[in-house]
Amino acid sequence: MPRLATYRFFAEGSGAAGFVLVRVVEAKGSTPRDTDAWMLVSAAGSFGTIGGGRLELEAIDQARDVLAGAEAAPLALPLGPAIGQCCGGHVTLSFEIIPPARLGEIQAMVEAEDAGDPEVWLFGGGHVGRALAATLLLLPVKVHVAETRADELALMPEGADRHLTALPESLVDSIAPGSAVVVVTHDHALDFLIVSAALARDDLAQVGMIGSDTKRMTFAHQYLREGGDKARLETLTCPIGRKIADKRPEVIAATVAADIIAALTDWRETRRQDAS
Repeated sequence: MPRLATYRFFAEGSGAAGFVLVRVVEAKGSTPRDTDAWMLVSAAGSFGTIGGGRLELEAIDQARDVLAGAEAAPLALPLGPAIGQCCGGHVTLSFEIIPPARLGEIQAMVEAEDAGDPEVWLFGGGHVGRALAATLLLLPVKVHVAETRADELALMPEGADRHLTALPESLVDSIAPGSAVVVVTHDHALDFLIVSAALARDDLAQVGMIGSDTKRMTFAHQYLREGGDKARLETLTCPIGRKIADKRPEVIAATVAADIIAALTDWRETRRQDAS
């Protein structure tokens, strides 16, 4: 979910004093967040997080002291019993006053983070598709929904990019590398076309399809019969989500969303390690 609107609301209420940018500049051992974490603290509120708990409370207190005129000295904290945390690691934080004249710099940081969010493409806008879109919109991903039915697409929650098309499988080639594709349409024949197109690519973080073990076997039989690659078939996630008794759309969406985020994170981490 884009954070820019939330940041703008925070910045507008920060007042003439501006706010303090708190960064994790060192993280050793087990810590809530790594050195990519940062937050903003004003006299009345905060934006972002460096991990929560006592660590964050200490950071907010020091940031407000800095706003009041104290020295912006680094804060080193062992995450142990002394501050009521049991992570066992060690974190060093930096503090920097950001006056109103530099708000544009922070907005650029927020925009860059939003731009770096991976994409999740949902093919199908029925009950499960709507519940999954609503869940994903709470997370740092860009949600796209493709549907052949205008009435179903119109019911999608605000914030999802909507794509009305008679040929949803034709959109697969334009999906950004590293994205997740989840197929939850109302038509098994349509499922086959979309999933087959997605499996033809080797640069997607996840390809998932709603269904049962029987549906997977039926898909696999047809896919291989029509010349599909067995190795690519092994990358298909079907069924999606956890096998639990509660099959309400919102519950299905919660487990599927967790799997999607895990797949996207694993994809990025693998690419980062390959590049290092």
